Amino acid sequence: MISLNDYLYNGDTVIKILHNYTTDLRTEAKKNGNLIDSMHSNLLLQMTEILEHNDFLTSQAQRMREFYKYMTETYPDLAFTFKGRIKSLIRAEAKFNGQIVSYIYDYHRKNREYPSVAQIKERLSGMKDLIAYRIIIAMPKCHEKDEGERRKKELAYLYDIANKLPAFLEDRGFDVQPVQWAGRDGKEPQEAPEKQSTLLDEEVRPYYKDYIANAGPSGYQSLHVTFYDNISRSYIEVQLRTYEMDVFAEIGPANHLGYEDRQKEERARRDEIPVGECQYFDDAYERVAKLQSLKLNELDVNMFAAVNNSLINDGCGLFRGRLIMPYEHLSRFQNDLI
Repeated sequence: MISLNDYLYNGDTVIKILHNYTTDLRTEAKKNGNLIDSMHSNLLLQMTEILEHNDFLTSQAQRMREFYKYMTETYPDLAFTFKGRIKSLIRAEAKFNGQIVSYIYDYHRKNREYPSVAQIKERLSGMKDLIAYRIIIAMPKCHEKDEGERRKKELAYLYDIANKLPAFLEDRGFDVQPVQWAGRDGKEPQEAPEKQSTLLDEEVRPYYKDYIANAGPSGYQSLHVTFYDNISRSYIEVQLRTYEMDVFAEIGPANHLGYEDRQKEERARRDEIPVGECQYFDDAYERVAKLQSLKLNELDVNMFAAVNNSLINDGCGLFRGRLIMPYEHLSRFQNDLI
């Protein structure tokens, strides 16, 4: 079995790593008749095409910027940022294999049998966030000094923006996608949660994963919505958060590094599925384990350097992803001060 780790020590660029890993994985999948590895190689190919043929990102970012301009006119009291990124190779690899591990583990524990290849492929088809944008809003204290009231107003603004975003982007070549609830990390249940915020309009509720009304155990909060860009023929995910939610997600208990630490114990329950009983689980489990034990300071990838797993200079999008667009808007009083 080959893994991404096998390609991270030769001084290659991320593009070359993707080419070599994809080619070898596809060859091995064809040799062994492994349909999951074939799907895996298709995901890597999609990432390669995004990174190599990214002219469409100019058009896509421009259309996203139109909503940014709309917000500057519609919400003058808000400060907000727009961020866009292409998912990093390491994050994409970890998520794809982590979903396999979690899904097969939970399915086996519930049904005492393994899911079919078709079921695994159906579960993996929901990975549509290789390109993602994030809208983060804040109500400055100069507009509302009371903290409780400020949070209420921020939440009302956030849902109002969420209500308007689908129609706005559909007029510009995007198709909003109905939610396919599969739980977090491939976990059951696959039905939508019962909680629905009354601030979210009924006509847009089928399109949003509302992690504010349905916050997870970590306390993570955000609104997620997926679009298909008919011009670039790619999916994008848009996340909407208040600044407080974003701080909690990025540097609080819900951040990615802490999230991965919390998953280690669950994914390490190897005794539930003995080695050799399910090849798809075995391969994904080993790939996840290798990524979790990766020492970033020992990698040799062009335009990437790390002192340790915390101090990282990622100039190629290997670990943190590639930035597409950073836009920042200050509220009217803040702009007046400047």
